[in-house]
Amino acid sequence: MIDYLIINGNVLDGSGADAVRTNIGIQGDRICYLGKETVPANNIIDAGGLIVAPGFIDTHTHSEFTLAADGRAEGKLSQGVTTEINGNCGLSAAPLYGEAVQRRGADQKEYGVKERWASFDDYFAIMRSKGFGINFATLCGHGNIRASVMGYKDGPPSASEMEQMKILLRDAVRQGARGLTTGLIYPPGVYSTSEEITGLARVVAAECLSGVYASHMRSEGEGLIESIEETLKIGRESSLAVHISHIKTSGKENWHKIGRAIALIEEARASGMKVTCDRYPYIASSTDLDTVIPAWAYEGGVQEEMRRLRDPATREKILAGLRSRNDDYWKGIYISSVMKPENKWMEGQNISEIAEKRDSNPAETVIEITIREEGRAGAIFFTMSEDNLERFLSLPYVMIGWDSSDRSFSGPTRSGKPHPRGFGSFPRFIGTYVRDQGIVTLPEAVRKMTSVPAAVFGLKERGFIKKGFFADLAVFDYGRITDQATFGDPFKPARGIEYVFVNGHPAVRKGLFSDTLKGRIIT
Repeated sequence: MIDYLIINGNVLDGSGADAVRTNIGIQGDRICYLGKETVPANNIIDAGGLIVAPGFIDTHTHSEFTLAADGRAEGKLSQGVTTEINGNCGLSAAPLYGEAVQRRGADQKEYGVKERWASFDDYFAIMRSKGFGINFATLCGHGNIRASVMGYKDGPPSASEMEQMKILLRDAVRQGARGLTTGLIYPPGVYSTSEEITGLARVVAAECLSGVYASHMRSEGEGLIESIEETLKIGRESSLAVHISHIKTSGKENWHKIGRAIALIEEARASGMKVTCDRYPYIASSTDLDTVIPAWAYEGGVQEEMRRLRDPATREKILAGLRSRNDDYWKGIYISSVMKPENKWMEGQNISEIAEKRDSNPAETVIEITIREEGRAGAIFFTMSEDNLERFLSLPYVMIGWDSSDRSFSGPTRSGKPHPRGFGSFPRFIGTYVRDQGIVTLPEAVRKMTSVPAAVFGLKERGFIKKGFFADLAVFDYGRITDQATFGDPFKPARGIEYVFVNGHPAVRKGLFSDTLKGRIIT
């Protein structure tokens, strides 16, 4: 008797081929049978009228600390996601040494994570002991490496500092990190040069044949084209595959650049380079509020940033730049999360609304919120084009990455008003953009969410429904699947996901969580 048999399902195997009516047998953590027969099984699931696909792979996640706080990962499992790629935008679970410990310690404190670690080996051991519900793979953040060695100062590394960074990165890759990521709008990545990043990318290329360089580029708006050129140059000179994080054209004045952006990527791909991207299916982004402040203002870390914001002369210099923004800009920025209880009333409101209630102006309001929250206020930015979003999502090399952290519908990770992409990205892509708008076929959409990311990030025996592969599966109702999370009420599960299997175990049964923590570290 096998453990599970899924019968009568319309199986999309992840290859892009049309659906086939096939029964799927599961024994242990693997797919053990594919065929028309009804073989003996302890549990039979009738998937008549439903789509059976490989478990979805989220290519852009920031779950290092939320998953350590609450391993249930309900927001992700409720979307059919079974595997995620972490460590993006230059920020990863490890390494954590020097000033990086203090900076990331604030994240640990926010979610009540008591454990502490320095290396990926340490982190993986802690996570295995705690248990978690989703497969976890990671890249190594350049921000971690630089902060561990150099802190948050501006300027290039010395020869010895560069060598220390290379050693940390080499150790990270040998411990399981699948590549290097940069966050070139955040400290300390914002202070790095192309040469520094290329030197580190070459370490990954030497250590890992399937390694990736993934980048939150220096600009996704005014300097978009130059940033793509820099990213491709780093990949070319390091002989490393390139992955552009959350590809977009930010700001109405930059929407017209999409043609040139795509042309640059496709020219590189035609030349033989491995270039891919990820994107979430929303026209609003989300990150720290203080990214609107010039980068020089936060050199040296949070305490230096706070000192500058409080200094009258420096503050006025910063305000002069912020005052040039028009009212529409501030109306498009919403506060998503704050730490201080007295500021909770701001969550879900835009900067113009908050400024009016404070009898202030938007520029001063941003400075005050940043000071009061010590740089930890989160915000949502409405800056993108729906037409451009659909064009990016239709490209065969653009995968889905929700650019958020695992959260659950109760417990320590249910806080604030986070971007709804954390609860609706995959159902929204399937329901709104594939079924309703037809930007790609369903088989192609499934391929982009399964086998393509598995190949890009070197996830062996995942991403396809094949005999002998891991039994990561998503079973959904194509006619009913839809996202329900909104910007005003993000903690709402999607509809239409009926069953989710993680390593052969049902994490979701008939839309209900089973609380099994069968996720694994993928190294």
